[in-house]
Amino acid sequence: MTENSSDMDFSGALQRLGESDPNAAVAKAKEQLDNLDTVTLNIAVTGETGAGKSAFINAFRGLGDDDDSSAPTGLTETTKQMTIYTHPTKSNIRLWDLPGTGMPNFKANKFLKEVKFETYDLFFIISSERFKENDVFLAKEIQKKKKMFYFVRTKIDNDIRSVAQKRNFNEQQTLCTIREDCNRNLKEVGNPKVFLISSYDLGKYDFQDLVDTLELDLSEHKRFALVQSVPVCSLPMLEKKKEAMEKFIWLAALASGLGAVVPVPLVPLAIDKTVMMAYLSSCHYILGLNEKSLIKLSERTNKPLSQLQSAIKSPVALAVVNRLGIMPRTSMTKPVKSLEDLLDSRFLVTSIQNATVAFKTTYTFLSEALYEMTNDMRQVLQVAGLDE
Repeated sequence: MTENSSDMDFSGALQRLGESDPNAAVAKAKEQLDNLDTVTLNIAVTGETGAGKSAFINAFRGLGDDDDSSAPTGLTETTKQMTIYTHPTKSNIRLWDLPGTGMPNFKANKFLKEVKFETYDLFFIISSERFKENDVFLAKEIQKKKKMFYFVRTKIDNDIRSVAQKRNFNEQQTLCTIREDCNRNLKEVGNPKVFLISSYDLGKYDFQDLVDTLELDLSEHKRFALVQSVPVCSLPMLEKKKEAMEKFIWLAALASGLGAVVPVPLVPLAIDKTVMMAYLSSCHYILGLNEKSLIKLSERTNKPLSQLQSAIKSPVALAVVNRLGIMPRTSMTKPVKSLEDLLDSRFLVTSIQNATVAFKTTYTFLSEALYEMTNDMRQVLQVAGLDE
C-alpha cells in the first residue's frame, strides 16, 4: 500500500487502493492519510534503578532533561509509579517510564502484575552497567507473553570518558568489551542483541541500529509512527525519514485531487492546498526543520541557531516556516513567499477538472519539495558538524 514509484499515475493510484470509482478512491486516500496519526505505539522502558531510563525517554522524544514535559532525572530513583510520556509533536507515540525493578520497596513478582504487560507494543530493558538477574527475569516473562524486548546499555559516553586517557586506548575495543560483558549475563535469554546508547548523543554508537531493528520488527504503520517520532541525529536517520515520507506521496497527491475529480468552481485549488500544506508541514516537522528541533540541535552541537537556520534555502521550507508564524530570520535579504502563494503559482493551471493531470503535477511537486527540504536538513547537519 505504501510503495513509492516515480512512474505512479492516477489509474495506478486507484488500483493500489482497490477502488474503481475516483471519488471513493480520493476519499479513501484522505482517510488513510488522516489515520496515519492515529496509529498508536506504546513503548515500555524498564530496568534497574538509576540506569538512565528517564534520560533515554527524553532523548527518544528529542527533549533535554530540563525541557518542559521531560521525564525527571536524578541520582536517586525518580520513577515511583508508571508514568506516560507522549511525544511532543506526535501524541500517538507513548513512552511509559516504569518503576525501577531494583527498588527496595518494589518486588519483581508484584511488578509483573502491576505494569500491565498487555498495554505495550515493545519493551526496552535498560541498564547502565551489567544486566542483572531482574533484567533476565523480565526478559523471560516478556518472551512467554510473546512481546518484543530490546536490551539497551546506556551511559556509554561515561564509560568511554572514564578510560579515554589510558595508554593505548581504543574506542572500538572498549565498546566490544562492554558488549561482550553484557552478553555474558544474558545467555539465559538466548544471546539477544545489546544496543549501546548515549542518551546525550544519539548520533553515536547503536541508536541508528536500534531504530533499524525496530523497523524490521514492527508492523507497517507502527514502523512509520516510530520513524516519525525519533529525532534527526545523523545523515542516515535523515535518509530514513525521507524514505518514510516518500512512501505516502502518492496518497497525498491522490487526496489533494478531490477537487479535480468533483468539478466545483473555485474548489479544486483550495482543496489541493489544504491537503498539500498538511503534508508539507508534516515533512517539515519530521525532517527536523522546525524551530524547536533546530534549537535542540543548536544546544547539542554548540552551534548558533542563526547559523543552522541560514542553511535552509528552499522556497518550500521557508514558506512552511512563514506559515507556522515563526519570525523571519535577520539574515533574510528578501521576503519569503507564503506557502499559499507558492502553491497558487504552481497549481493554478491544474485547477481544471482533469484528475490525471492534477495527480501527476501534485505528485511531482510533492516529490521535489520533499527532496529540497531533505537537502536543506543535510546542509543544517553539515553546519552542525553531523554530516559524517
